[in-house]
Amino acid sequence: MTSIQTLSDSDRRVIARWAAACAQRVLPLFDGDADARSLLEDAIVRTRAYSEGRGTAAEEIRKRLVGVKAAGAAMTPAGAAAARAAGQAAAVAHMGAHALGAAAYAAKAVSLAEPGRPEAVQAEIRWQLADLSDGEREVLRRLPPLGADGAGPLGAGLLSRGILGATIQRIQAAVGSASVPS
Repeated sequence: MTSIQTLSDSDRRVIARWAAACAQRVLPLFDGDADARSLLEDAIVRTRAYSEGRGTAAEEIRKRLVGVKAAGAAMTPAGAAAARAAGQAAAVAHMGAHALGAAAYAAKAVSLAEPGRPEAVQAEIRWQLADLSDGEREVLRRLPPLGADGAGPLGAGLLSRGILGATIQRIQAAVGSASVPS
């Protein structure tokens, strides 16, 4: 059975634009080599193309681990988080819940780049929420609350802890997801 975190192809295309925008904002924090940066930039371009109806989910699924590989080339934790944001955005074609992962890793990248400045993280999350279209908000409402469905990125894994989990919970509360834990 398919997880409810997958969403329909049309919903994944809607939310891919926002995921790419979140990742794009923190890409300047990536400090790895030029080849890895090029892979991340390409992942964001492909994610935007997918959101515009070009490309297929199958094509993107084959390439979705680019961010994971590029994160290994990062010189700092902030750079690795920025790479993971791009990787999460690229994975939206596979499972829509990765859009929240892109936003969460973007917030984490900012937190690591500006330690001791929680206002910078809050400003990033405010930007993410302001950038959402009404249609994207509606798609995010279709996702289960963090921790409610174990068959996907919103389960009990990495996205449920620390700043990643806190960011996702804040976004889900702001868009009006049902049963978001407080």
